[in-house]
Amino acid sequence: MDAIELLLTRQSCPRLAEPGPDKEQLNMILDAGARVPDHGGLAPWEFVIVQGDGLARLGQVFVDAAINNEANEAMQIKALSMPLRAPMVIVVVAKLVEHVKIPEFEQVIAAGCATMAMQQAAFASGLGAIWRTGSVAFDPKVNEGLGLMENDQIVGFLYIGTPVVKAPLKVSRQGSDFARYF
Repeated sequence: MDAIELLLTRQSCPRLAEPGPDKEQLNMILDAGARVPDHGGLAPWEFVIVQGDGLARLGQVFVDAAINNEANEAMQIKALSMPLRAPMVIVVVAKLVEHVKIPEFEQVIAAGCATMAMQQAAFASGLGAIWRTGSVAFDPKVNEGLGLMENDQIVGFLYIGTPVVKAPLKVSRQGSDFARYF
């Protein structure tokens, strides 16, 4: 698959199953994430790989956050099962640092670019992926459960696996519909 085809046909895959990425695919996915634009070479990201028993542990982290937010039992059950929607979840974290020239906003964008690059790398290698966030991405209890620092910001949970069904192609948007000349 060439780069243009990838950019124009990439789809989010909400239903994923085993197998997840093998070691070689995972290394390529992580390398793609580390190659994104990065002003100042800060590498303001961390990729927390969750698979196997870690998926259940991540679910428990989500439940603890839900309980902390006084969620009802149904919401707690949903929180517990969320990580089980794929054989692998990569939690992408913006590791924010104070810098005189590079604002935190730019560091978060770089981590977001890393997430997109990893999703595209998964897609290019024949896997499926979907980038999810939700309230758990902004919950201090989730940061604590993942061993993150207070200033760290989760930018996404990248679910990766084998697509269960072929996702219907999205309606093709024309980029020029969103452009204007100055």
